[in-house]
Amino acid sequence: MATITAKAVSDLRAKTGCGMMDCKKALVEANGDFDEAIKILREKGLAVAAKKADRIAAEGLVDILVEGEKAAMIEVNCETDFVAKNASFQAFVKEILKLIIDNDPADLAALNALVMESGMTVEAALKDKIFQIGENMSIRRFLAVEGVMSSYIHGKGTTGVIVKFVADDAAKNNEGFAEMAKNIALQVAAYPNIQYVDREAVPASAVEEEMGIIKAQLKNDPKNASKPDQILEKIATGKLGKFYEANCLTENAYVKDDSMTVAKYVESCAKAFGGSIKIDSFYRYEKGEGLQKREDNLGDEIAKMLNK
Repeated sequence: MATITAKAVSDLRAKTGCGMMDCKKALVEANGDFDEAIKILREKGLAVAAKKADRIAAEGLVDILVEGEKAAMIEVNCETDFVAKNASFQAFVKEILKLIIDNDPADLAALNALVMESGMTVEAALKDKIFQIGENMSIRRFLAVEGVMSSYIHGKGTTGVIVKFVADDAAKNNEGFAEMAKNIALQVAAYPNIQYVDREAVPASAVEEEMGIIKAQLKNDPKNASKPDQILEKIATGKLGKFYEANCLTENAYVKDDSMTVAKYVESCAKAFGGSIKIDSFYRYEKGEGLQKREDNLGDEIAKMLNK
């Protein structure tokens, strides 16, 4: 039987990131063969990942990487905020963002098949992280944007925003453009209900549905019982303006000066820069949005600890 030295265990831990005892057990099982021990740890990692796959992972990180006029945004989930703050986890997310920018994968399957610096695919590396850290993790979504843009990360990865603009040289080369663009990204981050850039971007079906709700509310109000339909139609159209204000970015009250809309703010900046600016699109990720959250019961957790 091969002698397992402390240095061999330490070297294996540095190579794989696995715990000292796991490394020692793998070396013993591999009879001291370093490469075989790595293989054993990888295989165990796959098994551990499979066991943890059903555990709720609604924490994690939203992150953005910008290189020139290309940006990538991703949400990677884990089980606890503690892991999301881990430097190794954050570096892992950054490396995936770099792969997205360099390779422009079409979907999650294509992203998972890309090869990382370690020589592992993204999918294999994720399972390896699950084994090392001991929590379920998943790459939930990502996107890449190219063009003139601004980005913003709020709360160390709670919310991520990318806003794309169409701007001429006079505007985008002005020293004030970056601040203006950042302010629009902040606006999107501050108002999670914004769904569309402007009125033209709202689907006709959404407008029709909202009008139906408004008209039903008006008809159910006794004060409107004697009002003719054409008057109710005008009232409904007026109320629809509130829907646009709440759901369209350009019609939002500008967060730093609510005396003007976002459209007016952008227009004033374009005039000051001597150019033209249009908000083309925006993208907003909120960590864990729509995911089931884990609900811990302190009594149950203590009981589990006592029964171990």
